[in-house]
Amino acid sequence: MIQSLNAQFAIEGKVQFQETEDGFIFMAVNSELCDATIAVQGAHLMTWVPCGEEPVIWLSPVAILAKGKSIRGGVPICWPWFGAHSSNSHFSGHGFARTVDWKVCSVALLDDGRIEVAFEIADIPSEQWSKDVPATMKMVLGEALEISLITHNHGHETVTVGDALHTYFCVDDIEAVAIQGFDGCTYLDKVGESARYVQEGDVNISREVDRIYFDQGQDIVIDDHNLARQIRIEKRNSHSSIVWNPWIDKSIKMGDFGSDIGYRKMVCVESANADIDVVDLAAGATHELWVRYSVSHD
Repeated sequence: MIQSLNAQFAIEGKVQFQETEDGFIFMAVNSELCDATIAVQGAHLMTWVPCGEEPVIWLSPVAILAKGKSIRGGVPICWPWFGAHSSNSHFSGHGFARTVDWKVCSVALLDDGRIEVAFEIADIPSEQWSKDVPATMKMVLGEALEISLITHNHGHETVTVGDALHTYFCVDDIEAVAIQGFDGCTYLDKVGESARYVQEGDVNISREVDRIYFDQGQDIVIDDHNLARQIRIEKRNSHSSIVWNPWIDKSIKMGDFGSDIGYRKMVCVESANADIDVVDLAAGATHELWVRYSVSHD
C-alpha cells in the first residue's frame, strides 16, 4: 500500500508516505512553508509547524499510532455525531471517522508553494451509519493551515449530522494563556453537574474545563503570553465551539498524555456543530465545516 501511495501521490522533496514498524501509514510534508504529518487513518492531521515557528498543533509524546485507535493530539475528526450517540451508547464516542480508514484522493503542490491534500472516508461501519451520507476532507498546508470537513447527503431524506475538528493546540503553559472570542456567549459546562452560564471576558484555565459555547461564529484567538504569540482560529459553518483541558487527574487516568504536566502544554479549541447546534442536511445538500489557523506575534 505504501509503495502505491508514494507512486501516485509523493512529491519529490516535499511529500512522502511513511510507515511505522507496526504498519501505521502517514504522510510527511516538508516544504519551504511548513512541516506536517497526516495519518491516513482518520485523515488525521498529527502535527503542523510553520517554518520559523514553534509547533502549533500538539501531539502527545506518547501518542499511540495503532489501527482502530484514536490518536491523542493533532486534529481528530468527530463525525457524524459529536459526543455520545443519541440512541446507542455502544456506538463510537464522537463518531467513527477518526478511527477508520480514509482514501487519499489527491496531493498537489500549489503555485504559491502550499500543499493541498484531499481524502474521502473509505470504511464506514454500516451498523453505525447506513445512510448514503459520506464525508470528504481537504487540507491546505502552508504558513497558515486550512481544513475543510465536507458532508454530502446523497440520500432522499434529511439527515442530522454533528461534527467537530477536535484540534489540540500547543501552548507554553496553559495558565499563561487567554482565549478570546467567547465574551457574551452562553455555554454548557460539562464538568460536574451540567449547567449553562454566560462567558464574561476571556477564557482562562486553571482547572479542568469542558465547555460547549453556543452561537459562536466569530474569530477565536489563543493568546499565549509566554511565547508572545497568538493563534487565530477563523471558521465557517460552525455555530458552536468547545474548549477542553482535562487537567491533571483526568489526564493521568487517560494514560496517553505523556508526563504529568502534559495537560499544561495543550488546549483543545474545537470548531463544531454540536449539542443543540447540529446540522439538518437536506437531501442532495452539502455541508462544509471550514477552519483556518494562523499565527502572529506581539
